[in-house]
Amino acid sequence: MLRLVSWNINGIRSPLQGVRCEEPSSCSAMAMGRILDKLDADIVCLQETKVTRDVLTEPLAIIEGYNSYFSFSRNRSGYSGVATFCKDSATPVAAEEGLSGLLSTQNGDVGCYGNMDDFTQEELRALDSEGRALLTQHKICTWEGKEKTLTLINVYCPHADPGKPERLTFKMRFYRLLQIRAEALLAAGSHVIILGDLNTAHRPIDHWDAVNMECFEEDPGRKWMDGLLSNLGCESGSHMGPFIDSYRCFQPKQKGFTCWSTVSGARHLNYGSLDYVLGDRTLVIDTFQSSFLLPEVMGSDHCPVGAVLSVSSVPAKQCPPLCTCFLPEFAGTQLKILRFLVHFKQDPVFKQSALQPSNQTQVHMRQNKARVRSTRSRPSKTGSSRGQKNLMSYFQPSSSGPQTSNLDLPSLGTLITPKTSEEDVMANVVEGQAKASEAKDEKEIRTSFWKSLLGGPSPMPLCGGHREPCVMRTVKKPGPNLGRHFYMCARPQGPPTDPSSRCNFFLWSRPS
Repeated sequence: MLRLVSWNINGIRSPLQGVRCEEPSSCSAMAMGRILDKLDADIVCLQETKVTRDVLTEPLAIIEGYNSYFSFSRNRSGYSGVATFCKDSATPVAAEEGLSGLLSTQNGDVGCYGNMDDFTQEELRALDSEGRALLTQHKICTWEGKEKTLTLINVYCPHADPGKPERLTFKMRFYRLLQIRAEALLAAGSHVIILGDLNTAHRPIDHWDAVNMECFEEDPGRKWMDGLLSNLGCESGSHMGPFIDSYRCFQPKQKGFTCWSTVSGARHLNYGSLDYVLGDRTLVIDTFQSSFLLPEVMGSDHCPVGAVLSVSSVPAKQCPPLCTCFLPEFAGTQLKILRFLVHFKQDPVFKQSALQPSNQTQVHMRQNKARVRSTRSRPSKTGSSRGQKNLMSYFQPSSSGPQTSNLDLPSLGTLITPKTSEEDVMANVVEGQAKASEAKDEKEIRTSFWKSLLGGPSPMPLCGGHREPCVMRTVKKPGPNLGRHFYMCARPQGPPTDPSSRCNFFLWSRPS
């Protein structure tokens, strides 16, 4: 069996923040290894890693028992990025970053790019510059003993911001490039699985609020998915797209989500959208055993989605060149300052020869010592027996100086402070307590005065649906109300028919 898991991790370092460890260098490796063990998959595809190569640490990238591959954003730091972790038993035969082939190194690449004449070189470079696609190619063996090729395309597709129409164009061009590459791999005889965050919910059942959305079916991203996927899953239908949504193939009616809004607390009521594992039709029908969600896995605004295939992986003898273990900073070929601070172990033979000089060297050393002794000045017998005085000699009385001093020192009795009587001590204590009490009373008077003047913050209003205290929010959408505060129901967002979900209460906050 081959188990695949895809997870938008929303920052690969985010799930590690709650892990405490005495040695930070090994903490990341232990935490990342624990996450991979919890997912229990042969291949784990992560999206939105939000790391660039300059901040990627070795404990985070090199995990015992796994080989990892990263694609970084080349435009912004802490943005986008995908990564694939493969068990050593599922080592790929090839790996490649990007969809266009412009980032390939011609050594260990996947290949099969298709016809990209509709794209300019600048456009292809821009589509691959955000670190949104990573391909790994594996050898698999079916139950019949046939060896086949499987290519995984780990993608984090762009999000179309309503206020930026150019991002919608960018997103649709990325979809087009992804489809060209996937179909080229299929035409070359490889099975293909596209898995990750597509940033589009295909069907109304895949989205929490599709009923209230205007022109849901007319969205360009959904129209693209209509052409990519078969309409009726595993069954034959009017439209036979090259790929099948594996989760809907096994769970056609169940409302399952993998992405929720953290601001509205929608995960509490399972009010979100879906990530995907898309397999080519032949592969899904012949080898997919199940498709599943892991909503219990926390650490991100998404949860993992995966699938199980009735095939076994045939590992490659060596990792492809894109593997992070071959990066100079991790492979030991790049010198680090720590290398110059470690203890250097000498060769025993060299050490013995260095500690035991030859006979001729020993003779020269004795002659030099004799010359030094002969030229060194000896102290005079009439003077001090030691050439250098001791520090204590300066604190001893001088034998040549006078024994008495003309200074009149005060007597010991005048240096002693007279004892304070018990009555005076008690009086001082009583006086201190009186002053403290007066200061406390004065502070309380000041506090009560300012409280009566300012009044403090006003209590939160109660929502109309549940009569519970509201929460205050701030308008962030550009417009005339930008920056204004308002009150809304504090309960998590959910279906309107659910009485435990957020009600429609809304109230503008009065300006202070």
